[in-house]
Amino acid sequence: MHVSLLLLAKPVLHGYFRSSCSWRVRIAFALKGIEYDQVPVNLIKDGGQQVVHILHKHEALSQCQAWICLTIVLYVLQLSDQYKKLNPMQQVPSVEIDGITISQSLAVIQYIDETRPGPALLPADPKKRAQVRMISDVIASGIQPLQNLHVLQKIGAEKVQWAQHFIERGFQALEPILKQTAGKYCVGDEISMADICLVPQVYNAERFKVDVEQYPTIKRLNQTLLEIQAFKVTNPSCQPDTPADLR
Repeated sequence: MHVSLLLLAKPVLHGYFRSSCSWRVRIAFALKGIEYDQVPVNLIKDGGQQVVHILHKHEALSQCQAWICLTIVLYVLQLSDQYKKLNPMQQVPSVEIDGITISQSLAVIQYIDETRPGPALLPADPKKRAQVRMISDVIASGIQPLQNLHVLQKIGAEKVQWAQHFIERGFQALEPILKQTAGKYCVGDEISMADICLVPQVYNAERFKVDVEQYPTIKRLNQTLLEIQAFKVTNPSCQPDTPADLR
């Protein structure tokens, strides 16, 4: 009975509207039709909004530079003792589900795929399953962490160039892989965890002014996926903690 009650409880996603890792989990929940609660981890409280106004008024900063400065401040302010107890890595997302807390997006996605009904997020075929995991790891381990907040915090004045370099390096590897594996979606004609990882990464690439036109397969897949409701409703522009001027 105790286990059954845990399964009936809504999962709780601790995340940030613009976090690509949080977005992955939101997409997975939407694809599986899972209702969940969100707890924002950000600074739009306790003086955070004042920081936003200062950055927006600073004419010397481009939009991209202002966003990077803001996200670094967000990163610093999320490192509270309370959140550290929930997630010792002090990153987002963290998901409370079935009486446990899971703090890595791919682990969350695979857990809900294994424990909840709905469309499968990993193929049954072992070869396709391996391809989905490979593409997901290229993005989640080989591209995204190199433009993560704790990395950008250490780079200094070359943050934008750093992010562009490593996104482009990753896309140069990802494009030929996807040419081989893609059908309508990243691997064949069924949406998978690979697609869940791709869309937030393309969003990041565009924020850092990477020319996605150089990667026609990536561009095509992203455009196709953005037409799907699960990707639309989870977009950073329409989350509970999205600032009004970014909606």
